[in-house]
Amino acid sequence: MKLDTRESVEEQERRYRRLFDSLDVRGADYLDASDLRRLLEQRYQPFDNMEEIVDELIVTIGQTSDGRVDFESFKKYMMDTEGILERTFETLDLKKDGMLDLQEIQDGFSKLDLNVDEQKVALFFSTLDLDEDGYISLEDWRYNLLFIPNRIGSPLEAAYIFFIEDMDLSSEGDVILSSETLNGVGYFLAGGLAGVVSRTCTAPFDRLKVFLIAQSGEPLKQQAGKAAAKAASPNSTILGALKHIWSLGGVRAFFVGNGLNVIKVFPESAMKFGSFEAAKRFFCTVEGVADPSELSRASTFLSGGIGGVLSQFTIYPIDTLKFRIQCSRPTPGQPLIKTTMQQMWREGGLSLFYRGVLVGVCGIFPFAALDLGTFSAMKRAYLAGQARKLGVEPSEVELGNMAVLTMGALSGSVGASAVYPINLLRTRLQAQGTAAHPYTYTGFMDVLRKTVARDGPRGLFRGLGPNLAKVAPAVSISYLVYENAKQTMNLA
Repeated sequence: MKLDTRESVEEQERRYRRLFDSLDVRGADYLDASDLRRLLEQRYQPFDNMEEIVDELIVTIGQTSDGRVDFESFKKYMMDTEGILERTFETLDLKKDGMLDLQEIQDGFSKLDLNVDEQKVALFFSTLDLDEDGYISLEDWRYNLLFIPNRIGSPLEAAYIFFIEDMDLSSEGDVILSSETLNGVGYFLAGGLAGVVSRTCTAPFDRLKVFLIAQSGEPLKQQAGKAAAKAASPNSTILGALKHIWSLGGVRAFFVGNGLNVIKVFPESAMKFGSFEAAKRFFCTVEGVADPSELSRASTFLSGGIGGVLSQFTIYPIDTLKFRIQCSRPTPGQPLIKTTMQQMWREGGLSLFYRGVLVGVCGIFPFAALDLGTFSAMKRAYLAGQARKLGVEPSEVELGNMAVLTMGALSGSVGASAVYPINLLRTRLQAQGTAAHPYTYTGFMDVLRKTVARDGPRGLFRGLGPNLAKVAPAVSISYLVYENAKQTMNLA
């Protein structure tokens, strides 16, 4: 079947007039925002950003100084838009039978170099197939695409964005959560999973780091005997610390607090990665770019810092509890988590759980900014370099697991080293008054002054070695799981 091109100019104008009059329910011989809103509701159902689309449509059609659309402007818009839609339809209609099938729509996306989900394409196709006969006719095509915004240039891509991303139709044809929202949830889930896997693999390193940070000065020598005193001295060795931890309970001693770690790391990592992606999308709007890969480095680093700060606030009470547990002496027959929580509440109430939070935020912002920002910058540079080498687009380059592991180790090490002194002081504020760290402080400046007085400037970097030994694999594993989870979930 061929496209119907036999409609005369007079017939075409009468058709436009009938549509115009059906929208002009007041008989005022003009259309305004309420008329176009009603049109969109009838054709596409209500959706979240309808007011924005209506305003855009009025401007596109052409309005008078008082915001009204007259028939001449409406007719010109219809003629121009239908002409574009018919030419696009003919281009997509490879079989030249006057119908578009699913394969022709998929081929159209391929020619545009668009990486779209097959299930969403099928949903998009069924939405445009008004009579559900398995084909999109020219009438189906025009009816669905006449009044949707086209900021792209390609009617096919504009229609996909409108129906799948702006409206988000479910397979039953109902409006559901936007894909932006669903993708956002996906980023949070991928981030949470990455954190759990990473933290479980590196729990012994975390235990060693916390032990070395907590050890400082003479009081511990009086409390913990020679082995602990050796590990506590400024010249203590990692081997001595390992022996001391082993003496507390063997292999299990290296996983003290890890159950709590797993509980806290899922929301922490989910918030970090999810907020990072959300912040990048926000800055895309601010900078006027379409994709996070086009975002400036400053905005990318700032997005990383925002993700880190939000994750820190989310899990800080659990973090403090974990440090207190790791620095406490287990009492046989007593549930350690419950006992520690009760003791903390008696000592200072809720405020004790947030002790050192401002220091933590000061440390996590630059760390997360450097970590996430550096990884994103290296990833972007790697993809661009490989694309040039292979003569393809960066979106077509596959990011290998070894590349992810290497970039994760480097970015994590850079961030961790830069902010380690701040994190050390924060940890001592959290662990103060415990058996392993009996000192108490009045605030950040006090803990800084006393730490330098007891251990010298080098004391600010106590435990950096095992921390980096933990950070490199931890961040590498985290990014590896995150990138693969994003790919599995079809996230950008």
